[in-house]
Amino acid sequence: MKIVPGEVKTALLHSYLLGSIAPRPICFASTMDENGNPNLSPFSFFNVFGSKPPICIFSPARRVRDNTIKHTLENVKATKEVVINVVNYAMVQQTSLASCEYPRGINEFEKSGFTPISSDMVKPFRVKESPVNIECRVNEVVETGQEGGAGNLIICEVLCVHINEKILDEDGKINPHKIDLVARMGGDFYCRASGNAVFEVPKPNIQLGIGMDALPKAIRNSSILSGNNLGMLANSTFVPVIGDVLYDDRLNQIIQEFADNLTAKQNAKHHYAKELLEIGQVEKAWQVLLSES
Repeated sequence: MKIVPGEVKTALLHSYLLGSIAPRPICFASTMDENGNPNLSPFSFFNVFGSKPPICIFSPARRVRDNTIKHTLENVKATKEVVINVVNYAMVQQTSLASCEYPRGINEFEKSGFTPISSDMVKPFRVKESPVNIECRVNEVVETGQEGGAGNLIICEVLCVHINEKILDEDGKINPHKIDLVARMGGDFYCRASGNAVFEVPKPNIQLGIGMDALPKAIRNSSILSGNNLGMLANSTFVPVIGDVLYDDRLNQIIQEFADNLTAKQNAKHHYAKELLEIGQVEKAWQVLLSES
């Protein structure tokens, strides 16, 4: 399939973009109008862009169906302030409720059942139920177009961050399982960033990985090892030199069982190494792959 913007309806292009560029973090934006009336609305065009100065950007896009703009955009243009509240699993249904297009003057805090609490450095309220509240000054609003579907990049400078200590680990860092964030996918789909959905990819900060091109040819061209498997090996800082055969019952069984069939032995070793890599045992996987016996 090939899609060229302008050759398909904006709504269809919108659905393909949001379905493929995902998951997207959710900005639960709290604002006030010039008269002090609160507004609360979620946006998934959102991320952090730098830490000195600390900048967050979110975008309330023009509505595709009628090219109207949202109250949040009107408020930040008028007051230059916003509180960004992160969204976790415990509050996702209420957050979705706050996205309803209530008329101006309706308090989304009341409609969605969230608790407003005072901010320290800006006028908009924080959401008590959110594990992290980010008070921001709006530096600039960049309009990307004037038609339905166009974005409005709200560039916010972080003034103050409030973190619920219950989501911290013993080192004072945010624990991904405790914060239990959710993110937007395409359509009505979300994803939950905790439990088995969270995994680590260790990356050397100083020493360079050897790269795919430095992997031994028999490993690089394996029909069994996946791209992720090879990537783990290629992130090693050197190809290890294996001396004596690893004392491992399964490897010894493979060597004995396929002593007369080199292809079958290699495939069996690759299958074993793949299992080791899937559980993060890179060094042992190397030993299996490079064993000569």
